[in-house]
Amino acid sequence: MSLGKTIVLGVTGSIAAYKAADIVSRMTKKGYDVFVVMTKDAAEFITPLTLQTLSGNKVYSEMFESPEEWDVKHVSLAKRADLILIAPATANIIGKLACGIYDDLLSCTVAASEAPVLIAPAMNDRMYKNKITQGNITRLKKAGYKFVGPKVGRLACGDLAMGCLADADDIIKECDKLF
Repeated sequence: MSLGKTIVLGVTGSIAAYKAADIVSRMTKKGYDVFVVMTKDAAEFITPLTLQTLSGNKVYSEMFESPEEWDVKHVSLAKRADLILIAPATANIIGKLACGIYDDLLSCTVAASEAPVLIAPAMNDRMYKNKITQGNITRLKKAGYKFVGPKVGRLACGDLAMGCLADADDIIKECDKLF
């Protein structure tokens, strides 16, 4: 069953990147067409093959890879998207988007898209509470970006604190709301 909606899922370099597999699986089962864009750092935590297998679509990561067909990758993905979801979203991608730094495939895709953007942060609690990170989140919210999470949970450092990626169910409910 297809819902006729396309989600471009951006996966960034957080330990929570492994949870993107569950998100992709649930979205495709629900009927969304999912295209994954991974940052280079994300590929240190989860393989593109996993996400490609679950989505049924090619996973994109390189801005300048040789195209199989002629298109400008970040523009074609941006046009295809009914929604862009970034999960997990690191402080780095949040800062780049807030400051208009478009230096990789994911940030360029977001910049070129007119689709709504939903960001699911995942990072250490100190990074999340950092005044600059909070300022970047505020700036993106003022620009119309939506956020889901983070939540309190066990962080990679072992602390129990704010910074865990929101649950997949909560992320998907927020995606549904944006449609």
